[in-house]
Amino acid sequence: MLFNLLQSGLDAMSVEAVPQQEMTLSFFDLFLKGGALMWVLLALSFVAIYIFGKKWWMIRQAGKIDRNFMNDIHDYLHEGKIKSAVTLCQKYDSPVARLVEKGIERIGRPLSDIQTAVENMGNVEVARLEKGLPILATVAGGAPMIGFLGTVMGMVQAFFNMAQAGNNIDITLLSGGIYVAMVTTVGGLIVGIIAYFGYNWLTSQISDLVFKMESTIIDFMDLLHEPADEKEDTEESMEF
Repeated sequence: MLFNLLQSGLDAMSVEAVPQQEMTLSFFDLFLKGGALMWVLLALSFVAIYIFGKKWWMIRQAGKIDRNFMNDIHDYLHEGKIKSAVTLCQKYDSPVARLVEKGIERIGRPLSDIQTAVENMGNVEVARLEKGLPILATVAGGAPMIGFLGTVMGMVQAFFNMAQAGNNIDITLLSGGIYVAMVTTVGGLIVGIIAYFGYNWLTSQISDLVFKMESTIIDFMDLLHEPADEKEDTEESMEF
């Protein structure tokens, strides 16, 4: 009995003396284990980041306009300074300023023609702001589906390896297929979630900008619908 206890103690000490080797797996190694579909997901992530950055910068620039912009336009028009009003609009690279500029260029025509021209210009600006968003939405919906495709392919590979091994099934035969299945799923979800939140955020920002454009159109048309005596005084003092 004493000999057995001494032997077990020596075995335990020998086990502890053996250094434990920690296995580490880098992100790049994990990426490579995901297979060819990971390169597709990587390309989609670059597309999503590019579109998001481009639209974010466009929306940011479009929102840069002075709060007193419409008040200055009102003063210029009542003073007959049409050129000054146009110059003020051209100062800003903003859809709001371009809408007002389009309306000012139509002054002298029927109000219905002015409103139609401004609304058409507004539709062009909205289409310009929304350009590229369908691609971002496609990435948001397509990336998880590609990840799920990788999951199915990985499981097919794992079962194929099991069938080829017969009775000599080893866990290492399954690891390759399981890596493909799990890694592509995670990659697809990550890319899809980022694109989804980016798309929704950009959509909300564009909606706010469209509301601002509509409000500006209303203010500009109200300016043109002012009492007749004021408009006559304005038209007499206009100098082109």
